[in-house]
Amino acid sequence: MPGRGWTPSIVPEGCDQTVYLVKDDLGRHGAVWREADAETTDLESVITDLMAGEYANPLRIIAFNTAERWSEDVTEDVAREIRRRFDLQLADVPSGLQDFVERHEGHHRQLALRLV
Repeated sequence: MPGRGWTPSIVPEGCDQTVYLVKDDLGRHGAVWREADAETTDLESVITDLMAGEYANPLRIIAFNTAERWSEDVTEDVAREIRRRFDLQLADVPSGLQDFVERHEGHHRQLALRLV
């Protein structure tokens, strides 16, 4: 018998995956946690959608795994990864995403020289 304070898990078996959600500022309509298909809440899908301009003004990205019982703010990590990917493409971060990246990439930014 489980100890006192134990709560049964509501996570179905086999659903041990990390989910990434984006908080998006919709201007006068307020900030929302954007709705997403369950199949597109993985890290790669979220980064791809951010880079494609699918969000109006991303504010924060949260990762969580209910089966493992943890959550974490991964905004800084995602901002750095977006910068890294655009640098590898020798492209500038699009203006719609520039503020997000600059605001969250932290003091860890490594400048890359562009070869011409």
